[in-house]
Parts: sequence; structure tokens; C-alpha cells
Amino acid sequence: MISSTVHELPPIQRPLLFTYRRCPYAMRARMALLQAGVDFDAHEITLRDKPSEMLRMSPKGTVPVLVLPDQRVVDQSLDIMGWAFQGRDPDGWWGRAQSALCLEMVGLNDGPFKQHLDGYKYPERDPLRIQPQVHRDRAVACLLQPLDKLLCSQRFLGGSEPCLADLAIFPFIRQYRAVDVTWFDGQDLQATRRWLVAWLESQLFQRCMRKLTTGSTQQF
Repeated sequence: MISSTVHELPPIQRPLLFTYRRCPYAMRARMALLQAGVDFDAHEITLRDKPSEMLRMSPKGTVPVLVLPDQRVVDQSLDIMGWAFQGRDPDGWWGRAQSALCLEMVGLNDGPFKQHLDGYKYPERDPLRIQPQVHRDRAVACLLQPLDKLLCSQRFLGGSEPCLADLAIFPFIRQYRAVDVTWFDGQDLQATRRWLVAWLESQLFQRCMRKLTTGSTQQF
């Protein structure tokens, strides 16, 4: 959702993205902006000392936060992805992602899968103290198995060509695998691994993961 509230920030000529390199939400926002061909500036934050400018624009205090030149604010990653492709979708990245199946997969990713990912990766934060292996296995059941079944029959979530649903889900699957790479690679998820490796090796991902100096604003 785009906020129409105008805050006090020095005039900017290009969209300004407050981001954190390893955050999967910020990652998918950067990938969408890059794929859509949007020129933007990126400000790399540190989680322990968030910039006051960002907090004024978006009090929720999490990245990504996109500030537009007219000082409207977009501070949800899926909304940033949607904004990026408004009027910039000649190859159908946005259109293919609007199928019922793609929307369902993104909903599973952002809902139960993300909850189980957090329980698996950060068990000390789970108020129910569920064993991390339980969260790990529930994550497989709720998303990875249906995702693998889908990718056995088509290369991408949108079919033969990639779409925004791939970008929306990929950073979270990457984070899940990183918790225990050996275990993940030993699972019967061959199609998902092929899809994941293709994105990891993509030029788009390499551009997205360019290292920025913390606290500085740099052009993309």
C-alpha cells in the first residue's frame, strides 16, 4: 500500500530505497526494481542503528522502505514490487504472477512457510519452544513439496518464463536452505534445487547483492 502522507525529507530526484542486503524482503524488492528497469538510490542500513530519516518515513522500522520523489512512501515489499512494474511490464512479469496458483504460492510463502522458517532459523525466538526440526519439516510440507511438484512440470512459477512470484519466493527459499545446506541438498527436491541454483547464478541476483557501504546512499 502506498502512503500519501508527506514527511520531511530533503528533495530527492530518484526513488530512494532503504534496504538491508541480507533481508529477503528487501532482496525481492531490489530484484523487482532492477528487473523493471527502475533507476533508484539504495541506502544500506544497519539493524542496530536505523536511520532517523527512515523511521520518520515509516515508523514500522523494517526494510524495505521506498520513498518516491514526491515523498510518498511504499513500505511493504510486495507493494514495492507491484509499484516497480506499473506501466513497465512489456515481458509480462507482473501479469503472469497474477494467476490463482502464483498468488496462492506467494501467500503460502509469506504466511505459514515464513513462520516455520523463523522457527527453524531462530528457535530461541519461538514462544512455543517447538523443536526447530519440527518447523523445518512443516516448512517442507506447507510450501517446498507443492513448489517442487509445480517445478517438475514447468521451469518457473509463471510457466516457461519467470515472473514476480519467482522473485517473491526465491529469497526465502535461499534463506531456508542456508540454515543447513547439507540437509537441504539431500532432500528429494530436485526441481526446487535446480530452480534455486538458476536464480542464485542469475545476473539479476548478482546485481541485487552488490555490496553497499553501510550508512551510505548509492545509485542502482
